[in-house]
Amino acid sequence: MAGKFAVGYVSAPAILVLGTLGTVLLYLPWLFKNNLWGELFRRDLIIKFAAVGLFGTALPFLLIFIALNYTTPANSAILNQTEVIYSLFLSALFLKEYPSRRQLTGTALVVCGVVMLLLGEGFSVKLKGDLIILATVWMFQLSHIAAKKLPRDTPDSLIVCARALFGFLWTLPLAAAMAFFGVSFYCKASLRSALILLFIAVFNNLIGNIFWYKAIRNMPLAKATAVMLAYPVFTYIISVCAGFDKFSLMQIFGLALAMGGAYMVTNTIRKEN
Repeated sequence: MAGKFAVGYVSAPAILVLGTLGTVLLYLPWLFKNNLWGELFRRDLIIKFAAVGLFGTALPFLLIFIALNYTTPANSAILNQTEVIYSLFLSALFLKEYPSRRQLTGTALVVCGVVMLLLGEGFSVKLKGDLIILATVWMFQLSHIAAKKLPRDTPDSLIVCARALFGFLWTLPLAAAMAFFGVSFYCKASLRSALILLFIAVFNNLIGNIFWYKAIRNMPLAKATAVMLAYPVFTYIISVCAGFDKFSLMQIFGLALAMGGAYMVTNTIRKEN
């Protein structure tokens, strides 16, 4: 939603550069207090941190923010939920985390709900923005796998800081390359621009990622991804309230399926824990 509200006020490269820089600046007191600057560049951690920043922030979000110039927030959120397909496969391949039958059933319900939402919107995969979104999904899973491969004693906050720092460093050359191809770097001086960047830096890059890494480092990645499949419900509702989308009966039924599937997966996790 923040990315959609940024259209016309803050360009995609500017959101990434300024948003990640803002998060790093917020972490400076914590880094200095705990003397953790060196940890960000430890030889045994830096490659994983760089992968988290590149595939978790720089590449996918840059493309998603560009895609929001052409598609709606609801479509973006819904299409991102195809991530569960990559999650099930890559988690089994690299992390040896295998889904249960109940988890697969719940995930299938969520995917069915997502499909119904797409059909209800009159979705066309030929849309430029939607194709860009679909091209980003696998990147998040590579980032999450790199994070789970980090030593268990690595603080979650350090991972969040590293994701922002390396996301910022990766975004600089990417923004320069995009400027060469005509994607400009701009940020209008307005309260709206400031609030968007503040939201990205504090809630998306910092608070949201702290909760995310606490979750995926203490439970199978595919299950965490399946639970997150419910978030298009809230994105869709906000998108309707903001005037970007409209309600329909098929979409409401799709929302119900998605929520039911996420609840089933969540119940499975609770029983196992």
